[in-house]
Amino acid sequence: MGDKKKKATMFIRLVSAAGTGFFYVKRKPTKITEKLEFRKYDPRVNRHVLFTEAKMK
Repeated sequence: MGDKKKKATMFIRLVSAAGTGFFYVKRKPTKITEKLEFRKYDPRVNRHVLFTEAKMK
């Protein structure tokens, strides 16, 4: 039997810095080692805030 391929992407959580607990799920290539940060909309505070990468639970 052949060896299995490693996955090219993995799922991450983008957690709101506003502390609301709201998050987005995004795919990230496994080759990228630095943590991702995006400025996205948080509907619980009705504004754009910084979202930082966290591991999926």
